[in-house]
Amino acid sequence: MSDTIKIGVSSCLLGERVRYDGGHKHNDYITGILGDYFSFVPVCPEVGCGLPIPREAMRLEGDPAAPRLLTRQSRIDLTAQMQAFCAAKVKELEGEDLCGFIFKKDSPSSGLFRVKVYNNGMAVKNGRGLFAAAVANNFPLLPMEEEGRLNDAPLRENFIERVFSYRRWKDFLASAPTLGKLVEFHTAHKLLMMAHSPDYYRQMGVLVAHGKELAAAELFRRYEELLMKGLTLHATAAKNTNVLQHIMGYFKKELTAEEKAELLEVISQYHSHLLPLIVPLTLLKHYVRKYDQTYLRGQIYLSPHPAQLMLRNHV
Repeated sequence: MSDTIKIGVSSCLLGERVRYDGGHKHNDYITGILGDYFSFVPVCPEVGCGLPIPREAMRLEGDPAAPRLLTRQSRIDLTAQMQAFCAAKVKELEGEDLCGFIFKKDSPSSGLFRVKVYNNGMAVKNGRGLFAAAVANNFPLLPMEEEGRLNDAPLRENFIERVFSYRRWKDFLASAPTLGKLVEFHTAHKLLMMAHSPDYYRQMGVLVAHGKELAAAELFRRYEELLMKGLTLHATAAKNTNVLQHIMGYFKKELTAEEKAELLEVISQYHSHLLPLIVPLTLLKHYVRKYDQTYLRGQIYLSPHPAQLMLRNHV
């Protein structure tokens, strides 16, 4: 895997004093925990488009699908100025090899979800910041999240898992890929995809099986789309339980009756939300090593991201 995993981040979340009031919104989890694994590409659209610090507060108004950006008091329309910056910035970001983006929630430029849009003085939370919208439109498969939602353990796990997966995929594309190598990549990601979406995994399998019928560029483009869209679907306890039981099946001849009973009990407790996923996985990984199960050793599902991030430790 590439040594560098780059993600875009709203500058204020890194502690930069770029907000309208001259302050910041430093996020300890991003700079502390994630900073050990990711390098950051900071972006503040409002400063980037030429606005001063401090500055008048702004808000979105009008049609939520195509809102205007206006200053709150002086009513200056900054839409064109911001859109010009966005168009130039997304082109610049194409050269950054980004694997994800963390946006500042509620921001009229950077909010990704449920940003307030005003109409006749009434606010409805159904908009998206102008810069966040430009990034989403230009990089539709890029893992994206808001910093506030990273406090939710399943959302955090899903986002970071997608970031690491996107890095693996980009490294695959950079490795002189062939259909044979795609088969290997697909095989290694089988259980991970099964935990997210058996349906997407089946579609990916059909695509790979017919890979010789397609030009390589088209094959890889379609596979990337299925991979990243499938991973956006959450790995639920039910889907993970199916995968855990599938893994257990590889040891039906090796395990004693007591070991099988213990493993089934641990998986059942995970399924009932009494234990975190890390518990049955740790036991299964022990058996993978003990019985040298080569196929399972190669499954990304067992270690899709660094254990130190503790993403599978929540119930």
